[in-house]
Amino acid sequence: MNFRRALYLISSLPLLAGCQATKPVPAMRSTLSLAETQATLLLREVPAAQASRPAPAGKPPLVSPRTLDAQGNLVLVPARDWTSGFFPGYLWLLSEATGHASWQAPARAYTANIEGEKTNGTTHDMGFKVYCSFGTGYRYTQDPAYKEVLLASARTLSTRFNPVIGAIRSWDHHQDVWGFPVIIDNMLNLELLFAATRLSGDSSFYKIAVQHANTTLRNHFRPDYSTYHVVDYSPANGAVVTRTTHQGAAPESAWARGQGWALYGYTMCYRETGNPAYLAQAERVADYLLRHPNLPADGVPYWDFNAPNIPNEPRDASAGAVMASALYELSTYSQQGAAYRAQADKTLASLAQNYAAPAGTNHGFLLLHSTGSKPAGSEIDVPLSYADYYFMEALVRQQHLAAGREVVAGARVVGAKSKP
Repeated sequence: MNFRRALYLISSLPLLAGCQATKPVPAMRSTLSLAETQATLLLREVPAAQASRPAPAGKPPLVSPRTLDAQGNLVLVPARDWTSGFFPGYLWLLSEATGHASWQAPARAYTANIEGEKTNGTTHDMGFKVYCSFGTGYRYTQDPAYKEVLLASARTLSTRFNPVIGAIRSWDHHQDVWGFPVIIDNMLNLELLFAATRLSGDSSFYKIAVQHANTTLRNHFRPDYSTYHVVDYSPANGAVVTRTTHQGAAPESAWARGQGWALYGYTMCYRETGNPAYLAQAERVADYLLRHPNLPADGVPYWDFNAPNIPNEPRDASAGAVMASALYELSTYSQQGAAYRAQADKTLASLAQNYAAPAGTNHGFLLLHSTGSKPAGSEIDVPLSYADYYFMEALVRQQHLAAGREVVAGARVVGAKSKP
């Protein structure tokens, strides 16, 4: 599909701001009630934590909740943290999922805290920070100020693209170890670039996103379609130097959240381009995950599919939520859609029934039992803001499909029954 055709298709789709509210799926009404209870608590807990444990002098303010520490205290992060955009995005999604516009005021307030990141060129996480907050907010508000933040952020992210390698640099740290590292997580930041083309008509963003997706498709995947976490390239000639799995159990293991990023990323890239190679890759990743002998029956994976002590290993609810959300969208494009949607329903129901926090606990987070980085001994079996975000996105997508409507996708919606 050529660029102009793709641009026409994505710019001609309806915007959620003009759509009717979607009624909650009956089975999820109690979960949404719990989510509102928990969000109300978290909105009280954040300012209390800011007052009692402020950022050290000279450091940026702490603006968003991320997790709980080993003592059960609420952990807040500055806007520059890669997770800062998930809580405001979660509030926007909660507003739609419940049909209660009252959540949009705190969503706006927490979204505003992230704006300064639009010019932070030291990170690839612009999509996670800015697109999940401002992009999700733009879908509901059509606020032109949000549009400008998205475009500024896309311009900043584009500065990290290396045309020799054909990819966006992920990490700047440990330059004595990495030459030009690219992590599978970076696939999700491409959505910001696709949106920037749609919002501006500037195809340079689109071309960068496609080159990055193509480079990752060539180099990140094993023959069984599991993905490495990190591929390190030579900045001089673009050759692959190292493939490894930094947050996984071993260099050749299938780190669960990384598999979720791959599934979500190529599903999204197919939506934005219509390139059948991306759909095929998303289907292959999905089939690898769903047929894996170490995937638990409830669809919520262990933190790594090859963790050495399964079944005595921590689960990762965040990976399950990412996978469920991606499967809902993939189900609208694939001939295997019924199976993918059934799996997403199963995983979402399990998360709601077996991983949700009791009301009034955990400082207001919704889901328990996520794993951040087990090799680093960090955030093991804890709530995480991005688990809540992707869970709520999956729930909204389930609502739309149940109503025969479009699947929600970033700053716009996509047709559930028509292919690009």
